Amino acid sequence: MSALWTSAEIAAATGGIARGAFEVTGVTFDSREVGPGDLFIAMPGTVHDGHEFLAQAIAAGAAGLIVLQDVDHPHVLVDDVGKALQDLGRASRGRTSATILGVTGSVGKTSTKEALYAALERWRPGKVHRSVKSYNNHTGVPLSLARMPRDCDFAVLEMGMNNKGEIATLTKMVRPDIAVITAIAPAHIENLGSEEAIADAKAEIFEGLEQDGIAILPNDTPHRDRLVRAARRHADRIVTFGTGDADIHALHAVRADNGGSLITASLLDSDVTFTISQRGEHWVSNALAVLAAVEAVGGDVGFAGLALADLGGLKGRGERHCIRVDGGEALLIDESYNANPASMAATLKSLGDESDVGRRIAVLGPMRELGPHADQLHAGLAPAVLGAKVDELVLVSDDMRPLEDALDGLVHVTHVADADGAADAVSRLLRPGDAVLVKASNSVGLSRVIERLTKETAECST
Repeated sequence: MSALWTSAEIAAATGGIARGAFEVTGVTFDSREVGPGDLFIAMPGTVHDGHEFLAQAIAAGAAGLIVLQDVDHPHVLVDDVGKALQDLGRASRGRTSATILGVTGSVGKTSTKEALYAALERWRPGKVHRSVKSYNNHTGVPLSLARMPRDCDFAVLEMGMNNKGEIATLTKMVRPDIAVITAIAPAHIENLGSEEAIADAKAEIFEGLEQDGIAILPNDTPHRDRLVRAARRHADRIVTFGTGDADIHALHAVRADNGGSLITASLLDSDVTFTISQRGEHWVSNALAVLAAVEAVGGDVGFAGLALADLGGLKGRGERHCIRVDGGEALLIDESYNANPASMAATLKSLGDESDVGRRIAVLGPMRELGPHADQLHAGLAPAVLGAKVDELVLVSDDMRPLEDALDGLVHVTHVADADGAADAVSRLLRPGDAVLVKASNSVGLSRVIERLTKETAECST
């Protein structure tokens, strides 16, 4: 494998001093991820300092280090490790000729990023780079940039935020050629105060657009015109996706045999019919955003359609497990990674649309960062729960009491304190033919429910 970085290049990018010549083929700041040939960046942390794990990184095969003090291993000595990571990311962006696609949004940004990567990778195998996991913050974005291969043709990078100004900083580092906003919803409303402020914060992604850059944004949001006004200040061209008069829109979308959707979409230059494997109307919107971006970079939308048809389940974002229970099988739907009012409503609707199931069980935990709006927004999930025809509702923590009160006894509720209690409750409730949805903000830890149920009950083929 060719070198991703040499010690001389790292020193030049960071303003550091190289102690020993080395080449690296990967970059990480997590000592648990270090593999042979990697650069280990000893990041300071609130709990642990990366310098505490230098021996572990070296033992795992790190070819070089970025550190604050001299050590007995090839390294680059810097004054500020965090700044060095950002400098390395900027240097990577500066040397690449790849087309950069930036993705943000209140809902669906990681899923859309993964789908867009799959669509471009189908067209240009081995030539597409992306952020892994949800590396979308002040450390994840420069790390994703620093990992970008020298010779890739495209890079799909996710950007997230909790507060105003954060995406502005990230987008000026990423400098996207294409900037995509998936949706606007009241995520992080605790910090930002209103959906309008959230829309403005997401629209900061346009500030980093390169010359001739293209802004891709949702048509089906009350904040569409606000986003368009923000994009006009920076974008050479604006493309909308969604329904109605959107530039990229679905002429029709119907449920497919696999549970996903069969869609005919009108693009700027053509129409295309394709199937998406993922379930739910929100995935129709995600797919339209992907097609808009693929068409914007001159990609093959036919290949994109094939990639969307083959897209597998994403852990914590709709991954499906068939698990064995006494007397048969049950379906477990993992939406445990994140939650806000829009994504809660969308996934509950998908649960209601499940066919050939017996009972519908929803395990719901709190949505975080809603501030003074929390009780109202949790109670506001009641129509979605009723619309999904939920038979058994497991609510996690007292934060979900407003939803229980709003349902007023119309659904049988089991209230539990935490994820372990939720797993116990589901284990008691499970019957053959059940479909179980698990969803909450990531900090609630409902991934433990998925882990326990898939570990304690043998998985079957879906």
